[in-house]
Amino acid sequence: MTEKTITVKLIKSTHGRVERHKACVRGLGLRKIGSVRTLENTPAVRGMIKKVIHLLEIQK
Repeated sequence: MTEKTITVKLIKSTHGRVERHKACVRGLGLRKIGSVRTLENTPAVRGMIKKVIHLLEIQK
């Protein structure tokens, strides 16, 4: 059984990154380093997280 939400935290800057990666971070609702969002656990959200996992920290 999967959880209904995922909490993500931006730990690295998007400066100098590919525009598609910046768009994924913005789409997740993250702006500044250290910002945290709790999102629904859907395939679309998991796909965006997978694209930029190297910039994020997944919190339990």
